[in-house]
Amino acid sequence: MIDSHAPVSSGAPPWAEPARLPVEPGTGRFLVLACVFVCAACGLVYELELVAFASYLIGDSVTQASVVLSVMVFAMGIGSLGAKRLRWHAAVGFGAIETALALVGGCSAMALYAVFAWTGGWGGVWADGPRCLLVGFSLAIGLLVGAEVPLLMELIQRIRRQDAGGAVADLFAADYVGALVGGLAFPFVLLPFLGQLTGALLTGSVNVVAGSALVLGLFRRDLTRRARWTLLVAGLAVLGVLASAAALAGDFEAAARRAVYGPDVRVAAQTDVQEVVLAGGTDGKPLDLFLDGRLRVGGRDERRYHEALVHPALSGPHRRVLILGGGDGLAAREVLRDKGVARVDVVELDAGLVRLARRDPGLSALNAHAYDDPRVHLTTADALSWLRRAPAGRYDVVLADLPDPGITASTKLYSQEFYGLTRRVLAPGGRLAVHAGPVIARPRVFWTVAETLRAAGFSATPYRVLGHDSGFATGPDRSAGTSGSPHDWGFLLAAPGPRAPLPRLDPYGPRPRTLTTSDLRTDVAAARITRVPGLPPSTLAHPRY
Repeated sequence: MIDSHAPVSSGAPPWAEPARLPVEPGTGRFLVLACVFVCAACGLVYELELVAFASYLIGDSVTQASVVLSVMVFAMGIGSLGAKRLRWHAAVGFGAIETALALVGGCSAMALYAVFAWTGGWGGVWADGPRCLLVGFSLAIGLLVGAEVPLLMELIQRIRRQDAGGAVADLFAADYVGALVGGLAFPFVLLPFLGQLTGALLTGSVNVVAGSALVLGLFRRDLTRRARWTLLVAGLAVLGVLASAAALAGDFEAAARRAVYGPDVRVAAQTDVQEVVLAGGTDGKPLDLFLDGRLRVGGRDERRYHEALVHPALSGPHRRVLILGGGDGLAAREVLRDKGVARVDVVELDAGLVRLARRDPGLSALNAHAYDDPRVHLTTADALSWLRRAPAGRYDVVLADLPDPGITASTKLYSQEFYGLTRRVLAPGGRLAVHAGPVIARPRVFWTVAETLRAAGFSATPYRVLGHDSGFATGPDRSAGTSGSPHDWGFLLAAPGPRAPLPRLDPYGPRPRTLTTSDLRTDVAAARITRVPGLPPSTLAHPRY
């Protein structure tokens, strides 16, 4: 330890004596470290809020997370350098920074949502407005968070001077533990119980209370009377703003959802897995289902999609059918239309989505109450984990009705291991139907899935079904990089072995028949299905992601 009255190095604040505290020095150090803990937790929550909102509203979670994290880390470095100018006024500087951080971080989620909801479709110069605002918030929060630790270092040295290494170790230990708590609190407490908007506002309130309490309570004698009153009034004003925003968060979120999803939003629920929004589905209006902001079911087009996914695979043996995903029950509805189906097993990760499929009047009517059919057996599990335990050779047909392959979270469901496990559960002569994303918008992704199937021992026939005549349904489907649903859906009908099955859409004909390319173009023209021409192997992406 260094004597508290020993000379300090040049450039350090010229404290003549330790701070006069209302508590013992040991208690004071503990309170400073506790504030470090709280501030670190709040800072990480702000960071995760930005990443989550960017993923939901803009799409491509890897890119958005990389942008937010890299900009924030860069800004933290700049903020740390800037804090050197405040070292001689560490107490008032820290109080001001925490007040500003609470306001900016607490309101960031609401501001991002508002800009996306009401200005996201302006286009022109403002086409990238939400992305610019995301970068701006990342930069501002990073600058303020980066300035915290240098000032806290000065404050803890004001209590009792010690060697720099020991002080840094204490501060970083509290900082890292706080980051751990904040990182766990966001997905397991704030998001499921409070939602993103209220969670961010509550975090800002905790932030301003912790910072103001430390400065005004422990270091008040380092402040002038004017500085104390200024910080107190500013802190109360920020608390008032955050509290008012929290009181209006419900109405704000409902209005923003209507602006994003249309005026017919009926249900908005945060399940353990994702945000589920239902729009329409009553009074003769088509039902749209959004999962984490992406259009999963478009009421005008869903029958084309599900018929194209299901019926080509049912042209062979189909007594036992496995549906991976498809918690909305719509693929099961199409399977149950065939009286030759004896059993349908549905493996869906999101139990909340299944509850809506059972109970919501619009969605249950659309899926024809598929879950009430005794042939349907539901398992709530991750599809990949479930396949590892599934018995071999059990199913005649497997339908992969899964999230779009362009979404990072679903990558494992389009991997070589996944298709290898799927091949194991297929009975001899069995078929696998895969939704592989839009062919027009993302051909590289589509052909990557085709090559991955080939690497797993399948031979596959690619085909597609076009969307509505208007090209795009309403809704913020950012998985295709547009503001609407994909113009087409690409599928692959696969079977183990060297021979690829050909799709046909007439499962109720007198008997299955093999179609030539010319037959396919003729027989399925009414259903708007088109055979996708093959590409040479050199143009295919590598099967591994």
